[in-house]
Amino acid sequence: MFDTVLVANRGEIAVRVIGTLRRMGIRSVAVYSDADARARHVREADTAVRIGPAEAARSYLSIPDIVRAAVDTGAQAVHPGYGFLAENAEFARACAEAGLVFIGPPVAAIEAMGDKIRAKATVSAAGVPVVPGKSDVDDFARAAEEVGYPVLLKPSAGGGGKGMRLVHEPGELAAAVESAQREARGAFGDDRLLVERFVTGPRHIEIQVLADTHGNVIHLGERECSLQRRHQKIIEEAPSALLDEETRARMGASAAEAARSVGYVGAGTVEFIVSAHRPDEFFFLEMNTRLQVEHPVTELVTGIDLVEWQLRVAAGEPLAVAQEDVRLDGHAAEARVYSEDPARGFVPTGGTVLDLAEPAGAGVRVDSGIRRGTVVGSHYDPMLAKVIAWGPDRASALHRLDRALAGTAVLGVHTNVPFLRALVRDPDVRAGRLDTGLVERKVGDLVSGEVPAEFFVAAALDRLLSLQPAGPVVDPWDVPGGWRLGARGNVAFRLRAGEAESLVRIEGLPADALVSVDGAEPVAASAERTGAELAVRSGDQVLRYRRAEAPDGTLWLAREGRAVAIGERPNLLATHAESAEAGPVTSPMPGTVLVVKAARGDVVSAGTPLLVVEAMKMEHTITAPVDGVVTELHVQAGQQVALDEPLALVTPEEHNS
Repeated sequence: MFDTVLVANRGEIAVRVIGTLRRMGIRSVAVYSDADARARHVREADTAVRIGPAEAARSYLSIPDIVRAAVDTGAQAVHPGYGFLAENAEFARACAEAGLVFIGPPVAAIEAMGDKIRAKATVSAAGVPVVPGKSDVDDFARAAEEVGYPVLLKPSAGGGGKGMRLVHEPGELAAAVESAQREARGAFGDDRLLVERFVTGPRHIEIQVLADTHGNVIHLGERECSLQRRHQKIIEEAPSALLDEETRARMGASAAEAARSVGYVGAGTVEFIVSAHRPDEFFFLEMNTRLQVEHPVTELVTGIDLVEWQLRVAAGEPLAVAQEDVRLDGHAAEARVYSEDPARGFVPTGGTVLDLAEPAGAGVRVDSGIRRGTVVGSHYDPMLAKVIAWGPDRASALHRLDRALAGTAVLGVHTNVPFLRALVRDPDVRAGRLDTGLVERKVGDLVSGEVPAEFFVAAALDRLLSLQPAGPVVDPWDVPGGWRLGARGNVAFRLRAGEAESLVRIEGLPADALVSVDGAEPVAASAERTGAELAVRSGDQVLRYRRAEAPDGTLWLAREGRAVAIGERPNLLATHAESAEAGPVTSPMPGTVLVVKAARGDVVSAGTPLLVVEAMKMEHTITAPVDGVVTELHVQAGQQVALDEPLALVTPEEHNS
């Protein structure tokens, strides 16, 4: 076994791999960019090496720097995690040339499965069913007609949902090809696309495989990954509620055969598409030649540490488990916690983690890359953590996952936790009626920008607590609220959380108050703080919040998985007079301007694409908010922009003449 292993990644997967290395008594080496100098994975590794600036291309994607770090620290092997260089054949080759063991499959297997066109041909020759489609496409219109609409455009050189576009009719094709090629070129350096038939009612089911250097290949059952948005997985389960034992065995055998067809070694995943209407019929999608984000659900139902077996296989050990020994015990479900704001169209967010609460208890696991003080920026993927729950059956696992998410609090950064809870509790999800389009169909019901009044009440009481004078002698004139003889004090707070605003009036003191929200009937309430907790009593009910205050005075409150940032309402007189007449265009997230589609003086209609901004590997098209003329354009392609930074101004023509 290895003495020292370098982990060529960051975030939660680096922390997770380091955990297994520590348990096995193997020295761990972390690498980090300038943006990650104080990151959790750096603190938890035995040794850490700086490899470059924040830009991934000059740090986590820099093959020479990572190989040099491994050699200089005496590592015998490199674990790539997932993402970055995990499926990069050149990286695996460079490791071998430097005398390092790449903890992954052989270069030939990476190359064979990394090219979707070649992969389909390879597994099809081995008898694995594939989706009808076209590769090496020159004429996309003809290819789409031959395959039959709807079609799915997919990059040949990579996965993860990047560059994938669903096209329902011919009129949508040209724009989809342009966008898919641009994103594929940026993500993988290769803009070749596949054109595949889109399976109706599709369910995304994948099989985990393990293979050693002694010719043994086994599968560890399936994972259901149908709950997706824009081809990015959100919640994953093991096993799938769709498959019966016979289909599971056939699909597992096909996955093992696909792995054998390329001489696979290590942990890998073979992905299939299955029609919800024909669960006995499945088609090969692709093979991921690495550890998957969702691997914990397989670990919880099989009891097998996949990272440990990646290490053992890479060290030359044979698998200790035969196919007939694999048993699936109970059910597990995983939710991905992202730094994004679902209420604003899932735009990536950022900030400093002021405080953090992660769930624990029987059947609950958290794989996290953050800690208090972590700065979440726009350079990397927005996934912060994964919350995983196990139960003896599917219903109990989903219930436990919901409660674990309710106990999750990230203060200082907006996350998707409330959206995850809504999705887990959706009736169709609970019933197992899944397909890859479910989230998009129901997103309006799953996302809400509404802020419950209780948060405004809690924030106002917390503010009142902060204003209370302290000391052995308190002058009644120092007590806030307009104290006067024979009457209770009265104080009002104008509060804002996102787009929501409320006026909260409080009579009395925090320990004995009457609270009114937006003119409603006052209710008796009280509040007290204990450490990071704020307890609010209203009637016979006590609500407990985790609290943290940002340097700018913004108060973050979290309860039942919802975290809300509340501040004083800004002065309405300070708004620009032009806002009622013009359409200012601002960046919905911190990121980089990829494309500028408009020029100053252009006449545009509301909804016309003006710019494309990329953040955390995701493209966002910014459109004109009103009909008019582009009178201001403040940015150019390649420019970094901040959240809410002005990008352009569209002025209605009647105001521009």
